[in-house]
Amino acid sequence: IHNTFDIIDEQGNLIKNISDRYLAVNAIGILLKYVEETQKIKPENLNKIVLYEVVKYMALDINSRRNLELTERLKDKSKKGTLLWVLDKTETSMGGRLIRRWINDPLVNVDDINLRLDAVEEIKNDILLNDRIVESLKSIYDIERLAGKISYGTVNARDLISLKNSIMQLPNLKDAIKNVNSEFLRNVDAELDVLTDIYELIENSIVEEPPLTVKEGGLIKKGYKPEIDELIEATTNGKQWLANVEIREKELTGIKNLKIGYNKIFGYYIEVSKSNVKDIPEDRYIRKQTLVNSERYIVPDLKEYEEKVITAKSKIEALEYDLFKSLSSEIKEHIESLYKLANRIANLDIVSNFAHIATKNSYVKPEINKEDILEIKGGRHPIVETLIASGTYVKNDIVLDDKNNLIILTGPNMSGKSTYMKQVALNIIMSHIGSYVAADYAKIPIVDKIFTRVGASDDLLTGQSTFMLEMTEVASILNNATNKSFIVLDEIGRGTSTYDGISIATAITEYIHNNIGAKTIFATHYHELTELEKELERAINFRVEVKEDGKNVVFLREIVKGGADKSYGIEVARLSGVPKEVLNRSNKILKKLETRKNLIENKIKAEQMILFGNG
Repeated sequence: IHNTFDIIDEQGNLIKNISDRYLAVNAIGILLKYVEETQKIKPENLNKIVLYEVVKYMALDINSRRNLELTERLKDKSKKGTLLWVLDKTETSMGGRLIRRWINDPLVNVDDINLRLDAVEEIKNDILLNDRIVESLKSIYDIERLAGKISYGTVNARDLISLKNSIMQLPNLKDAIKNVNSEFLRNVDAELDVLTDIYELIENSIVEEPPLTVKEGGLIKKGYKPEIDELIEATTNGKQWLANVEIREKELTGIKNLKIGYNKIFGYYIEVSKSNVKDIPEDRYIRKQTLVNSERYIVPDLKEYEEKVITAKSKIEALEYDLFKSLSSEIKEHIESLYKLANRIANLDIVSNFAHIATKNSYVKPEINKEDILEIKGGRHPIVETLIASGTYVKNDIVLDDKNNLIILTGPNMSGKSTYMKQVALNIIMSHIGSYVAADYAKIPIVDKIFTRVGASDDLLTGQSTFMLEMTEVASILNNATNKSFIVLDEIGRGTSTYDGISIATAITEYIHNNIGAKTIFATHYHELTELEKELERAINFRVEVKEDGKNVVFLREIVKGGADKSYGIEVARLSGVPKEVLNRSNKILKKLETRKNLIENKIKAEQMILFGNG
């Protein structure tokens, strides 16, 4: 594997010895074998493998990544409308790739998170610093990809010029961050090698605008290799020699319109019009081609020159190609430095980008704490607020701590329950990647895992029903969550009968509260679950506030204490455009059912009173 790939750590350092990581080596080998056997090709586009430790990062299962739309939308797999879309305004391709990884792998170490946050804060508070960083980053090419091409031997001369122009920005970048205070930025500065040797090597050898290919010459600067210069000089002076030959032949033959030309079939030739053929000296001129209006000839010294030029051109191409391969090999010796450089630039790009986004979107620096307190004031959904009119998003608070760590959230559909739950999860993730968060104030604990169970549909491929999928996902959550996790559950149990659903939802809530202790928001239509507030010590009811104005209902999207006593399903149907006839009929049926429910409840109460009275 070492012969095929560069094995590097997350900081861009080459790992020389991976013999003690035999499980990783086996996994890589099996994966490569699988690709070769199934795709019938060797993955020659791959040139490096990055090893990282899972324990450093928050665990996000596939359902959570999908439901929270971290890097792609559920609907169409696009980037727009995702957290990545909101946060990624990076200047370099390296930063763009790394920020995707940061979002998929949030940190779980307080010190590491705060290093990033402090760097973002310093850049955010210094506009001049941010401008200087951005200005330098704009002119830096994809050094990581260039390093890969150098390592794999597919680099061309234009790639090296791109590398040189990128390295040219490094002194400015170092100068911009030389007096910073944050440890993160100081580390970047200390490890940002300006690679003067590589810059001078390329600057002295490669022309500024080289051709696309490396086998046709024209790559090497004049003065770098005397042997090449001599050959080029010979071919260049040859143009004057040809002009002199043309003048000589015109004078010898007296043919004024005689001219020397060239094509790939015959090489150099002398062309004479038909009317002047009689003046051709037959002892020296050899006819090669007859055209409609002219004849083409060659002469001995013209063919000798042609051979000389062709030989020189071939020699130049061969010498320049060999020299270019030698230069590439010399640069390859610095491959570790290039990977490190790419990583440092990507890190700097992201924190600078986060500073810009924080200012642009009015984000706040979160307090990362070890006290296990989650408190967000004026929280917003970072994606939704970007997609709607400015200033129209309704902010909401949340507090989860040792006293209350499980919220039972009730309210009608379309009222904002899912948005509220997801915004909390997204702000937790943002804080753990070192970004400011969409809130007025945020105090966030270290969260080891985030689980979301939001929506489901039948899986026709495997034959699993909505309810089966729902229970499979819930089982995964209950088996893997810890008291440091954050859980979002939306409408658990709705895929089966009402009583089954209520029973399962209640048991799940009790299990999370009593056995796991994870911070949880449980959104439900089952108003019966609000009774759990009285039974579970750390459970608390919240609802989405609704304003009734005569026959109309307005969803205020404010989260307030207490449970909802109505689901407003018919009102949601009205907002969705269901015909009035259906809505009116629904209201009549609802009144009948409510009347029947009241009669049953009153009867049960009366029977209980008789029962207890007889006792």
